[in-house]
Amino acid sequence: MSNSTENAKSGGIKKDVFTIVTEKIIEQLEHGTVPWHKPWTNAGMPTNLISKKAYRGINLMLLSMLGYEQNFFLTFKQLQEIKGSVKKDEKPHMVAYWNFPDRKEDGEQPEQEERESKKAILRYYLVYNVSQCTGIDDKIPPVTVREAQPLVACDAIVSGMPNPPTIKHKEARAYYSPLADLVNMPKQSTFESDESYYATLFHELVHSTGHHSRLDRFGLIQMSEISDGKHAYSFEELIAEIGSSYLQCYAGISSQFEQSAAYVAGWLQVLKNDHRFVISASSAAQKAVDYILGAVGETEETLTVSE
Repeated sequence: MSNSTENAKSGGIKKDVFTIVTEKIIEQLEHGTVPWHKPWTNAGMPTNLISKKAYRGINLMLLSMLGYEQNFFLTFKQLQEIKGSVKKDEKPHMVAYWNFPDRKEDGEQPEQEERESKKAILRYYLVYNVSQCTGIDDKIPPVTVREAQPLVACDAIVSGMPNPPTIKHKEARAYYSPLADLVNMPKQSTFESDESYYATLFHELVHSTGHHSRLDRFGLIQMSEISDGKHAYSFEELIAEIGSSYLQCYAGISSQFEQSAAYVAGWLQVLKNDHRFVISASSAAQKAVDYILGAVGETEETLTVSE
């Protein structure tokens, strides 16, 4: 099998690289993951293990969103050259690049004007993450770990949540599993800051309030069963991030609010900028926050306003 090809086949239908890249991003969006909204960075910049060159452009996003603990990658040929091997059942990942048919023999790219006059072809090759390989431990740089500090106000919210889901730190990605009623978080030390860790944890805890044992929110478990699945994922994500913003303010870590606002704005684009969804999502987010804080029925709206 060639390591580089202009097209890929799926179900007998040829797909160009643009389609493959777009589908990968959409798949992440539909499963509640925004590739450019990932505050844990200890994995480092996606880099080729052998050449030490960092991947750029769309490859930065494609490789970063895979969730590995270390973002070092290499081709199968490079792996063979250092006497390593691929672990059983591991699948490679795509790296896209522009191929210029009239590239100069010395390997240099044509001058800007010349490049613009030639038709470049988007192609790709395949790489493996170092965690998918064996026999190369001595070639992998050691990990630098940030020292994490607990935030008392945030821990109080998490520990005080009634009927909480199980929280584990097993995988290098953040998600809530409704079927297992489990929140998985990357290790706190892998986040840009302790505030980022708790903001992300709050997001997943808001998701968990939709479980049938809590608020039984339509759109969490059922969202994959209704016809408009994309809309359901988007709406649930909007609820989770608005709820996370509320909890951040409550805990006094509103420095993360700007990032959350940008995230919400992105989901509004998915939702066609229909601002009715903001009102509905805000209401659902408030119910989720009330549940987490054990303050059901104690919202400001219950107070009597004096003349």
